Amino acid sequence: MATKVIAQPGESIDSLIRKFNKKVQSEGILAEIKKREHYLKPSLRRQQKIQIARKKYIRSKF
Repeated sequence: MATKVIAQPGESIDSLIRKFNKKVQSEGILAEIKKREHYLKPSLRRQQKIQIARKKYIRSKF
């Protein structure tokens, strides 16, 4: 679905750009694009999750 920003009468372009960026960030569009940029096999995703969990566990110990 496309992200739309409707301009109010007399509204500057800068404020429209700020509104658009805020809306894109709140919808998580950029995060989704970055996630899908490179395909990861499910086995590699699992390995990454395990590594992240290990790091969190080690950090929480100290």
